[in-house]
Amino acid sequence: MDLRQMEYLVALADERQFTRAAELMGISQSGLSAAIRSLEDELGTALFIRTTRRVEPTEAGFALLPYARMMLEQAAGARDAVVKASRAVSGSLSIGAEQCLGLIEVSPLLDRFHRRHPQVETMFTQCGSHDLIGMVRAGELDVAFVATDRRLSGLPHREIGREPLVVVTPPDHHLAARASVPWAALDDQDFVDFGAAWGVRTLNESAFAARGLRRRVRCTVNDVHTLLDLVCRGLGIAVVPRHVAAKPQASALRVLPLADDDVPQWTVSVVSTAWDQADSPAAHLLELLEEGQVPDTVPAAA
Repeated sequence: MDLRQMEYLVALADERQFTRAAELMGISQSGLSAAIRSLEDELGTALFIRTTRRVEPTEAGFALLPYARMMLEQAAGARDAVVKASRAVSGSLSIGAEQCLGLIEVSPLLDRFHRRHPQVETMFTQCGSHDLIGMVRAGELDVAFVATDRRLSGLPHREIGREPLVVVTPPDHHLAARASVPWAALDDQDFVDFGAAWGVRTLNESAFAARGLRRRVRCTVNDVHTLLDLVCRGLGIAVVPRHVAAKPQASALRVLPLADDDVPQWTVSVVSTAWDQADSPAAHLLELLEEGQVPDTVPAAA
């Protein structure tokens, strides 16, 4: 058993599906499946029950899970202790993120950074992606985690991952009985959506305009859980990133894939002007992302 196998085990146990776990781990679905199968062969027992809809840990899988988490925590703690002892970093760090990015958990990242570099004063801002990009350009933020691939020209950034949009409806909505929804079926419907600064709002507006469709945004919110609550109460339907529809608050809603082949992709990136500032606090935060195998930087345009 190695640490990488433990990371895969924990991701699959948390997500309960190979597709989502593979995306989080930055590995192909077949690669994740092969790694889990190799671990099961090594231990001589099945760790997961696989069905067409979900993946559930077996009794043996549940027994191994706390030890896997402990191994990962101890390994992270050991690396942090070495860095803390060998490189004292001070100064300030301003970070921003849109709420509920899904493809990266910012709070655990900040916690890890603080344990590794306790002398750095950290300030965190949460708002819409387009506002965050403006704050990076103005020098008000060192690092921003955003949910858009627009307005990034001239800013160094790295794509963390992407996922498709899905439709969420109340269970009694006339679209709820469908297996999937074509874009045309969304024409002239009532919607709940996020504010203009959120990346998904821009993505939705562009998708509807490109298809010549109309929609009525009856409620505009700046909170994921409020959006799900309003949809549940029948104030409208919503088009959201897939991970939002998987939240516990969406358990009463009907989640429908978009039937067309050309489904817009919701993209999460990290944006910073500090990639080449080797000793800055921001560079050390980005170093933690390197450990999580974030893809190559997209350089700023000349």
